[in-house]
Amino acid sequence: MISLHGLTKVFPGGVRALDAIDLTVADGEFFALLGPSGCGKTTLLRTIAGLEIPTSGNIRINEADVTRLPPGRRDVAMVFQDYAIFPHMDVTDNIAYPLRIRKVPRAERVRKAAEVARRLSLADLLHRRPAQLSGGQQQRVALARAIACHPAAFLFDEPLSNLDARLRLEARTFLKRLQRELAVTTVFVTHDQAEALALADRIAVMSAGRMVQIGTPAEIFQRPSTTFVASFIGSTPMNLLPGTSTRGALHVAGAVRAAPAGLGEGDEIVYGVRPEYMGLSETERQDGIPGTVAVLENLGTGVLVTLESGDHLVQAVVPEGSEPALGVRRWAVPARSLVYRDGALLA
Repeated sequence: MISLHGLTKVFPGGVRALDAIDLTVADGEFFALLGPSGCGKTTLLRTIAGLEIPTSGNIRINEADVTRLPPGRRDVAMVFQDYAIFPHMDVTDNIAYPLRIRKVPRAERVRKAAEVARRLSLADLLHRRPAQLSGGQQQRVALARAIACHPAAFLFDEPLSNLDARLRLEARTFLKRLQRELAVTTVFVTHDQAEALALADRIAVMSAGRMVQIGTPAEIFQRPSTTFVASFIGSTPMNLLPGTSTRGALHVAGAVRAAPAGLGEGDEIVYGVRPEYMGLSETERQDGIPGTVAVLENLGTGVLVTLESGDHLVQAVVPEGSEPALGVRRWAVPARSLVYRDGALLA
């Protein structure tokens, strides 16, 4: 278990990278830190690892306060974005390096490296050097090195970002299965929301050094708590349209929808609906957003349709083969929607 209490990191010049973060990662949990570049997620990971010293707050790993301990005494293993494997060492020595630091006898180090390598399909590569390995093989060597020392926690800093699209999908599946088998508490940093949704038990979305929302992938995707999270999560961005409430109704981009409880007369809102939850009607509907088909994008199993609706663009995903022609008039009808006021989700 990893517990953070009031964790703050301020760099010279007053840059507040982490702002009073409280977080508990449960035993065996796969926890993802997600956010845009510069939001503080890598700084948080490095602080847990001991590579950065917090300005205030404390870090506990399995109930032990490690806030001021050096990295080597925290019982964590970190896998970096560039893998950081030693070019002059073969695969065996790279995997066994943490055991060498712990002064484990060489025979035991070699035996353990071979055992872990076999588990990760590296047994035939033990005498190769990194330059002789593919990107996917180097990534597995970095994972094997982390596994070899049986840490209390894994810390992953975007370990899949250097792989091509096909290898990333394969490595993602492999990584999730491996983490389940080992049952080791894992904190995974990524800016790729599809990666976080696929891998994590829970996700923290970060912005400007703070955790904006923490929840399961389903909670984060279906009920983003702020317009920032709503716009960030999803392979196709959520439609976020301005509107107003009058007499129990919402007026949004030419459509009239029922207003949720808690809105007053004339309240300004943002109406959110994912393209996946938006249907298209050929006939005029009062609850539909009118627009002209401007762009069609084939997604494989579906087609992303973009409508021009006055000053706004509205997107819907429809099954392949049912997409309308360019230039025709359609009404976008939300099947599931959210309403935000002052940037926050209405209950």
